[in-house]
Amino acid sequence: MLMQKLVQSLKQAVVQAQQTGIFVSTTLPEIVVEHPQNPEHGDYASNLPLKLSRATGIAPLVIAQRLVELMPSMAEVDEVTVAPPGFINFTLRNDWLTEQVELIISKGASYSDINLGKGKRTQLEFVSVNPTGPLHIGHGRGAVIGSTLAKVLVAAGYSVAREYYINDTGSQINAFKRSLYARYQQCLGTAVELPTNGYFGNYLVDLAKEIFREQGDRFIKLPEEEAIQKLGEIGLNRIMEGIKRDLKLLDVNFDVWFSEQSLYRHGQYEKAMALLRDKGYITKKENAVWFVSTALGEDKDNVLVRSDGSPTYFASDIAYHYNKFLERQFDKVINIWGADHQGHVSRMRAVVSALGIDPERLKVIICQLVTLRRGEEIIRVSKRSGDLITLRELMDEVNPDICRFFFLSRSADSQMDFDLELAKKQSVDNPVYYVQYAHARIASILRLAREREINYEQGDVSLLTSEPELTLIRKMVLLPEIVETVANTLEPHHLPYYAQDLATVFHSFYKQCRVISEDKALTRARLKLVRAAQIVLSKTLHLMGMTAPEQM
Repeated sequence: MLMQKLVQSLKQAVVQAQQTGIFVSTTLPEIVVEHPQNPEHGDYASNLPLKLSRATGIAPLVIAQRLVELMPSMAEVDEVTVAPPGFINFTLRNDWLTEQVELIISKGASYSDINLGKGKRTQLEFVSVNPTGPLHIGHGRGAVIGSTLAKVLVAAGYSVAREYYINDTGSQINAFKRSLYARYQQCLGTAVELPTNGYFGNYLVDLAKEIFREQGDRFIKLPEEEAIQKLGEIGLNRIMEGIKRDLKLLDVNFDVWFSEQSLYRHGQYEKAMALLRDKGYITKKENAVWFVSTALGEDKDNVLVRSDGSPTYFASDIAYHYNKFLERQFDKVINIWGADHQGHVSRMRAVVSALGIDPERLKVIICQLVTLRRGEEIIRVSKRSGDLITLRELMDEVNPDICRFFFLSRSADSQMDFDLELAKKQSVDNPVYYVQYAHARIASILRLAREREINYEQGDVSLLTSEPELTLIRKMVLLPEIVETVANTLEPHHLPYYAQDLATVFHSFYKQCRVISEDKALTRARLKLVRAAQIVLSKTLHLMGMTAPEQM
């Protein structure tokens, strides 16, 4: 990675300056290399001299100049300059940039793959919606963020297991089963009320009618508890089937569907509780069993087993993370949770620590809420059912590519507006159309080249010397950095921003540079550039889980 090479070069210069007494030895601050906003300041810049000035008392411009003199030369860098108040700016060599066109073509779909993760086993758990109802648009956002992160982490060299945790036990599951049984009885004309903690959505009415059409009245003939359980299992399976269908439409796939019930069947719950008990983190009070969170800096202790003997969801989560870290031995665990789980994060990190695991190995991403709009109008409920708007209803209106791009377009920790009016526009105002049109335009150029039997394999990339050409290459070579950034920060919103920037630069290049012209040598060189741009844009779309259309 070029950025890391620049960091190492700066570090080497600082160490040499300290060893030769140019300035006194001091703790080396974090060396940051960034892209300056003004392209006149070069391709990369570092404010390291400003940081060192505070520690040494030497003027930052003096430090900058000394570091530049000590830095080893780099084949990629044309010029290293000093700029007030104390920046070191790096400008890349044009011939190195043009060589990257050949590199991109030779790498193909593997371009931007890096070995950051070095094969570390990473478990990514996301969506994990209770199978008590269909996915809504908020779940869709978490699904897209999770599946995109999985693709990026694989590209960054991690071994990734995508996992859906099925909450198939507990009070909510019991409430669902009893609600479904009440709706089923209503199908038979029985006047029965839903339980007070039940599920009142219209989808449950439809589900009860569907089962009644297929099964008839056979559940009424069973003892009530047996009927509730058997009917409930059918209902849960149907809900899970619907969830899986919706996720597949959104191009979201899982390696493992993990059942909460299995934690109790296979003994992980008992093992986790025994470990915490042995470490002194479990106590009994108020007829309940508690995890002593306060011993680990939390404000209050948390209930593990209620006074009626039923485990809480927190207890199940403890057993689940015991399984993740201590049984399956993942190096890193990433959980993507909804906004309603914000308060659960700190106690989960505390219990991971109590299990003897470094809490830094657990990363939790909280997905904030999604507001659906149609222009200025906020859409609050489903026209179809009067309930919350489901993910399927959204995908009935806009295709999965649009859903994925829009869900990725904001950082997970910020609330987002999903504008249906904008999403359905077939114009450059719609960022999805704008980006995919760039790929379709590239495909059209390459089709024309094939029709005219232009072989550009031997094209001379050294002919790519104009500013629009070099600007496009500069943007293309950033993809490996984007992959590294997303993998390190777990923030996939950098991808759609990059995709729009790349599309903008390509459209600008296309307007300023005629690709297929009378100049045969330049035509071949530019076709090579266009092919490389196609590879980079296609890879970016792939990482976002989107299609790369050949025509629009």
